[in-house]
Amino acid sequence: MQVPLLRLQCGVNSYDWGKVGQESAAAKYAAATAAPEFSIEADKPYAELWMGTHPSLPSKDLETQRTLLDLVQDNQSLMSTEITERYGGKLPFLFKVLSINKALSIQAHPNKKLAVELHARDPRNYPDDNHKPEMTIAITPFEGLCGFRPLAEILHFLKTVEPLRNLVGFQAASDFEQIVKGSENSEDPDVVEKNKDALRAVFTSLMQSSLESIEAAAKELVAAAENSPDTFAISTTTPDTNPSNPRELAELVVRLNGQFPNDIGLFVLFFLNYVKLEPGEAMFLKADDIHAYISGDIIECMASSDNVVRAGFTPKFKDVDTLTKMLTYSYAPIEEQKMYPTEYAFATLNTIAYTSASSSVLYDPPIEEFSVVKTDLNRTGAKATFDDIPGPSIFICTRGKGKITVGPKTEEMKEGYVFFVGAGAQCAIENTGSGEGDDDVFTTFKAFCELTGKEDMVNGF
Repeated sequence: MQVPLLRLQCGVNSYDWGKVGQESAAAKYAAATAAPEFSIEADKPYAELWMGTHPSLPSKDLETQRTLLDLVQDNQSLMSTEITERYGGKLPFLFKVLSINKALSIQAHPNKKLAVELHARDPRNYPDDNHKPEMTIAITPFEGLCGFRPLAEILHFLKTVEPLRNLVGFQAASDFEQIVKGSENSEDPDVVEKNKDALRAVFTSLMQSSLESIEAAAKELVAAAENSPDTFAISTTTPDTNPSNPRELAELVVRLNGQFPNDIGLFVLFFLNYVKLEPGEAMFLKADDIHAYISGDIIECMASSDNVVRAGFTPKFKDVDTLTKMLTYSYAPIEEQKMYPTEYAFATLNTIAYTSASSSVLYDPPIEEFSVVKTDLNRTGAKATFDDIPGPSIFICTRGKGKITVGPKTEEMKEGYVFFVGAGAQCAIENTGSGEGDDDVFTTFKAFCELTGKEDMVNGF
């Protein structure tokens, strides 16, 4: 019987928003696993490393050069019969590393029902019929836009940022204020729905602005940000809702305009939460949640799909009408969108060999397709043993040096090495670093699918 441990060769996509050359973690990881002919070009942007069975960029078994999709379809035990049947013989998740140098598009990913409709109507722009909830875990400091801000903040910006108010339109802004003023924090379901409808109306008004009016408003906005950064979007009458760091907000406007001059995204940012994540921090994006990534290197895991509905910060196909209709229009502080990992109960850390501060933590979103475990093994000899689970896993090493063992098979692990572990296999990893210095840490991320305990969760987040 084949030992279910395969080292994978993974491809990297080159998009304009990727980090350039050796600055890109996605490129460096790809170089560690790629074909011999792959070499990192110094002036080329590298954006995404893909790990999985998705046909757009499928991973391969490094030894045989067969695609992972072929292997799991030929041997159902690698994924388990239940997962194979439920997901049509494909890996339920797509695991990625993103290296972001400039903003990705203002976007959302459709729920399952809408994905089927969009794929049937426009397969060129919507290549999948699957939903795409996704989770982001920072490898380096990360910044992005995620979900609609609390309504009080949006009201504040509509009042204090004149180019935004002019673009939205006086009547639309006034109608929005009249409906939500005084009920911004209400938890009454009927009031929340009325607030969401009002948010939909004012945001749609913004997104339907003409190119000429966007250009004129953007020039005025950027001038204000450049000329008065310390008082940008500040109000003396409503100080409680002033931005905590007006200079940072002004600099963000100027920076994004440098990347996408006179773009509607410059105004969308006043509607969305601006989020910063430190390494190890995470957030989860349900289907139909609006977001945009701005900078940083991240681990990303999602349902296996490549569906994106875009509406700004992009030269690609935009579908503003679909975006404004599909969004949830949920509004909340960014803290409610963040994920907080817990100790992973199915990994055993040994207590010898200087394992102080070693940890294995679980990021567990409310969907069945995937979860992710981050393991840090501090010091040479530190080990973690993962119990067997009835589903497949993919490991990537993002720091240090170690080894991975499944049954009688042991493989070396270095930064960028990627491995597939089949269902039902116990797996162990060990730090084999030099032992020199205080920073001899071995870090891995493991994406996996385990249906047990998640069957009753709502599919379609």
